[in-house]
Amino acid sequence: MTATITEAQVLVREPVSGRFERLLRDADARADRWFDGRKAPGLIYGIVVDGRLVHARSVGTIRVGEAAPPSLESRFRIASMTKSFTAATVLLLRDEGRLALDDLAERYVPELATLRYPTADSPRITIRHLLTMTAGLPTDDPWGDRQQGLDLGSFSALLRGGLSFAFVPGTRFEYSNLGYGILGRVITNVTGREYREVVRERLLEPLEMRATGYLAEEVPAADLAHGYVWRDEDGFVEEPMDGYGALASMGGLFTTLPDLARWVGGFQDAWPPRDDPEGGHPLSRAARREMQQSIMPFALATLRTSAEVPTVESIHYGYGLFIVEDFRVGRTISHGGGYPGFGAHMRWHPGSGLGVVGLANGRYAPVTPFLREILGDLVVGEAVPSRHLQPTDSTTAARAGVEALLEAWDDAAAARLFAMNVDLDEPLDSRRSAIERIRATHGRLAADPDEPTRSESPFHLEWWMRGERGRLRVEILLSPELPPRVQALNLTSVPEPSPELTAAAARVVEALAPAAIERGAIPDDLPLTPAVDHAALGRALRATEARFGQLRLGPPIGGDGVRSTTYRLLGDRGNVELALEWDAGAGALSSVGLLPVRQSSIDLE
Repeated sequence: MTATITEAQVLVREPVSGRFERLLRDADARADRWFDGRKAPGLIYGIVVDGRLVHARSVGTIRVGEAAPPSLESRFRIASMTKSFTAATVLLLRDEGRLALDDLAERYVPELATLRYPTADSPRITIRHLLTMTAGLPTDDPWGDRQQGLDLGSFSALLRGGLSFAFVPGTRFEYSNLGYGILGRVITNVTGREYREVVRERLLEPLEMRATGYLAEEVPAADLAHGYVWRDEDGFVEEPMDGYGALASMGGLFTTLPDLARWVGGFQDAWPPRDDPEGGHPLSRAARREMQQSIMPFALATLRTSAEVPTVESIHYGYGLFIVEDFRVGRTISHGGGYPGFGAHMRWHPGSGLGVVGLANGRYAPVTPFLREILGDLVVGEAVPSRHLQPTDSTTAARAGVEALLEAWDDAAAARLFAMNVDLDEPLDSRRSAIERIRATHGRLAADPDEPTRSESPFHLEWWMRGERGRLRVEILLSPELPPRVQALNLTSVPEPSPELTAAAARVVEALAPAAIERGAIPDDLPLTPAVDHAALGRALRATEARFGQLRLGPPIGGDGVRSTTYRLLGDRGNVELALEWDAGAGALSSVGLLPVRQSSIDLE
């Protein structure tokens, strides 16, 4: 049976900026490319900004053979995304003092007391092990997905019969549905209430997630999305719906797109840390941030095609959530859900407050890749401004002190400004002489209004100053004493590049245009010495254009201006550093380098 495909329909569309509007059109086009009528009969996805669902769109049907397009009331099973609800409930009980994360799990689930561990020196499983997928239990997809409706008696018998171990507990990540099934029993046995009732009373009701629950029979028939699997000989075939059982705590929830956006919004609201009242969320902001911390490394993954600049993700697990450090966008938090009949995903970027959510009714429907790309495009395209770490008042005052020294050195002011190590690391007389040379090179300096400041911590600050001739990068780091003082001062002089280097940089940027790439990438009039590998440079130009699109020449950020220079290239899909080295004797470039600029992973305070 094939699906009744309906036209895509926009369900929510809040007014946004022109840039955001363009990015939304790109997102919808990406979703259309994903939805080919075979991954799932129906899809609904949305974009969340600081807890607000600003855009939602659906296509297809929630019941094959019917014109039943996904709506804001449609309820899909979200599979493993349920784990974040289970983890949040455990932390609620922890915060009430009813359990500790380092308690042995067997204290609350006695069936575990007789487990035979893989080695004599194995630690016994704790609640923290279960939360972080480090209990040593073997990966159990797809076995675990078929245990959803296991009755409690059979589950107890399973645990009493012993479990297999892939690793010693606490030594490495191994994805375990069974571990989260055990956490469901922990919640029940600690509270004396059935797991689903505890989640409903402690999380769903306070958050007004009224369309979220564990029982299919509680969902109005018109709103229930049926799950399907594609069979080449039959088309979409409906999957049986497993009922509520012992492993519901790993994957049993049904929800709607607006409720899921509200759940994501609660995690977005945890950033940045602040003095504001806690608000109405039952779990404290501190605990919600705790869930989003990298507890156990999981994997490194390269997620680009061979034609593009490789992008590496470092993947970690927290409490019921994946934490991804992405070269392109920094830190994102996520969890997917794959299940017989369903696929779902939620992902957000704490540094900007942007998030994406998606629900589909096909077996293990792969919604994660296209939602990951949509979020990445929104972040890199600056659909909304990112929140960056802000310097402390002491750091800001230290900046003013450094700028005063750059204007006119004063021994007494320097003694007050610098920590005791500064003179030991490099004598103050040498620093004064270096500043005098900088003034001679650049002339009078003033803060560059076109360059944003950057902080890796509240006690760190980097900024640019522009002179009459070239620019200066200034970086300071303050000490931990009170009051803090400047413990490190780095000054990087960037003279104006020579006409030859400036012309060469402009030609490289022209070569990055799509039309130039089609002609062969390297301009005939770009002077290159034999030391430059033409084939490698051509590949680098093609890969950079494929990944970043059209780039424009930005300001110089390094080099001596004569033998070398580094420019920042600016693009809508990210920035690139162009490093050039000039051989004056040959009158040509001896090196051309293109390096993607990594997005800071800590721009979320």
